Amino acid sequence: MALDHSREYFHATAQIDNPLNLGTTTPVLFFTRYITHFCAPGFVFLSGISAWLQHQRKSTSELSKFLITRGIWLIILDVVVITFGTTANPFFDFIIIQTLWAIGISMAILGLVIWLPFPLIFILGLIIVLGHNLMDKVEAVQQQLPIWWHLMHKQAPVHLWGNHTLFIFYPFLPWSGLMMLGYCCGKIFTRFHGTTRNRKLLVLGLSLLIFFIVLRYTNAYGDPQPWSIQKNAMYTVMSFLKVQKYPPSLLFLSITIGFVLIALAAFSNVRSRLSSMIITYGRVPMFFYIVHFYILSGLNVLLFLLRGHSVNEGLTGNPNFPFKFLVPGEGYNLLTVYIIWIIVVIALYPICRAYDRYRTKHPDKKWLSYF
Repeated sequence: MALDHSREYFHATAQIDNPLNLGTTTPVLFFTRYITHFCAPGFVFLSGISAWLQHQRKSTSELSKFLITRGIWLIILDVVVITFGTTANPFFDFIIIQTLWAIGISMAILGLVIWLPFPLIFILGLIIVLGHNLMDKVEAVQQQLPIWWHLMHKQAPVHLWGNHTLFIFYPFLPWSGLMMLGYCCGKIFTRFHGTTRNRKLLVLGLSLLIFFIVLRYTNAYGDPQPWSIQKNAMYTVMSFLKVQKYPPSLLFLSITIGFVLIALAAFSNVRSRLSSMIITYGRVPMFFYIVHFYILSGLNVLLFLLRGHSVNEGLTGNPNFPFKFLVPGEGYNLLTVYIIWIIVVIALYPICRAYDRYRTKHPDKKWLSYF
């Protein structure tokens, strides 16, 4: 996640070209972007599993209230804290709803859905994930769509008032279906244990990858972007793997969650110094998410000024571009992006560890659980 955001801030072509554009990308740039695809679906799916595990110690009423209030809080954070943290735009003329919005509204919907019988939740999640790409056919011929459609399924900027624009980065419908399936998958974690559970996760993950390969090969359904034979084998593989994230297509969710399930099976019993360090980040995911944006954005402002620009230039910017202190086409090579990413992640480790310890020592401060 931090790697992808580092690329967006600091890579020279990040704001003027798509790293998945087969006509201009390189394999290194393509897979630098591609490996970060696993973050968002992993967050959403694991949030669903977490909701199921919480349901084992909370009543339906308690869990429903928690999911709805937590979801609303995440949406507020996304609109206010993350929008400013990502854009460095104090005027809020561009409001971006992205990952936390998608997780938040999906949580709120799950908070309502958990009152249904378990089989109905599973069926509803399947219908959404398997069937939402039918909406692509409408979008292909209909240019003018209502805002509720964009919120559900089509990424787009939407005019609000005056010079204020809402950019819907993460349409929520497929994410909501995925969270429902994550909730249902949580049953595997309470019903099975050890090797048996890992084997079931592995089989399920491999099945999703096989499903992806077969359906993707047909080019019949599951993603609005068909693959095709390219100039060489590597680029043909890249075309095959290039599936839509905004909103996440059926094929996108199949390949990403397939690998997430395999990772859960492979690494659930790993115990090492490295794993304990990684767990430190994982114990404070919201804190890491917010702080890493502000560090990257602050570093971007600093480098913008060091390149000879003024604060006034940064605040003025391009009126049609949501980011302040960022000039499309300016930036650095991919190696520099990797160096910045590694430095930021390492620098965040002691901060995350200190915050985790503080939160552990102060269980009475309930507000800390929201970060």
